[in-house]
Parts: sequence; C-alpha cells; structure tokens
Amino acid sequence: MKHRSSQAVYAYWNEKRGTRPAPERGDIDPADIRRALGDTVMLAADFVERWRFRLAGTRVCALFTRELKGEGLTALWREEDQNKIETLAVTLTHEQVGAVMGLTGVAADGATVDLEMLLLPLAHAGHARIRALGVLAPLSLPFWLGSKPVTELRLTALRHIGPGPEAFASGPALAPAQTPATTLPTDRPALALHGGGRPHHLRPDLERVPVRGGDRLERRHHGAGAHRRRHRHARRAGLVR
Repeated sequence: MKHRSSQAVYAYWNEKRGTRPAPERGDIDPADIRRALGDTVMLAADFVERWRFRLAGTRVCALFTRELKGEGLTALWREEDQNKIETLAVTLTHEQVGAVMGLTGVAADGATVDLEMLLLPLAHAGHARIRALGVLAPLSLPFWLGSKPVTELRLTALRHIGPGPEAFASGPALAPAQTPATTLPTDRPALALHGGGRPHHLRPDLERVPVRGGDRLERRHHGAGAHRRRHRHARRAGLVR
C-alpha cells in the first residue's frame, strides 16, 4: 500500500480484528481514523447482494464531483472490469479476505489520475448489510482534480490480502517496515561531537603551549616576543624556573 490513508485504515482494521478474520461494523469508530476519513468508504450490500456506497468521504466524492452515497460500486468501472469487481466483492464477503488495487481514473476528456483502492471485509450476521471498509485515494494530485469528474475507473493491479490472520503474519508486508535502529556499543557515548576544521597537526599556524596539568593550542608567534611568551607559559606551568 502506497497511500498513507490506506496504511492507516489497514492498521486500524487489523488492530480491531485481533485474532478474527475481520472485525464487525460495531468495532469501527470513524473518529479513530479521522485523519483518513476524507479518503474512506464504507460499502453495504443491497437486497441482491450488489455493493453500494453507504458512506464516502469528502475527498472520495470530490474525485467524482458528486455525492456517492447509494451508488453501485461496479458502476464506477469500465465495462470490462465490472465482472472482476463483482467477483471480488463476493470473495471478500464469503472468504473474509481484503484487497488492495491500483486504478486509473479517467475523465471525459481523457485526462488520467493514478488511484489506490483498499477494501477490507467487515464481519456481519443476520440482516446486517455493511460489508466492507475501504479507502479510495489519488496517488498524485493533477491540477484538474476536483474541477472535472472522474467518469471511469480502470483496474490496473490487484492484490488479495488474507485469507486470515496467519496469512498476514507469514506473507510479505503490505507496507515497508521501519528499519530497526542500529544498537550502539554500550562502552562508548551514543553521540560524539567533533570540532570542525583541520586537525591541529595539519595547522602550521598553531603550536602547543605548556600549561599546568598539560598543554594547549595557541596561534604560533615568531621572534623574540614569541620566545618570551613561551618561556613565561612554561614557568607558570612549573616546567622551568
């Protein structure tokens, strides 16, 4: 998954389901995913088991420049993809697997935008109609988005997620995991600061001057005055009388 909203909704859905194949609708609180809510959809089955939009976020509706509530999911796709989407809906419902899809959204004048769609099943019983939680979001923001509608969706890639918790644990990660931090040796500080510039042994303009308890670097001086200054420092350090 590439879009941050997809990653956030998947993580939330995965947390809520625990060891179950899918969480229930009652487990989902939209306030918990408010940052992704504009890209979020919720789909319900009608009386002939066709999926329709029950809820669609503001950014999802902006893609089509209209409210999507009540519209059929498959109607958004081009004709040759509609059977695939219907089959996918059946698979999600009965096998409790999710899917992430790459899509191309096409406007009436042929302009295109790359989209990502995530569909995750919700467990249901009896006459409950809610079937899936998902995300539909653009991977880029062309200048025309929101000013003219996407009139057709084209399926370009499909990956199933599932079928159960074990598949998530053993399969490849859907989003790249963070690289673990390198453990630093315990016998040295975690952070060391070094002064800038060249090392002192490469600085001919500096010299070591003896002081009590060690020495220090000073700018090199020449002539009789410089000799007296070095002698004075050495006397203070107790190195000469």
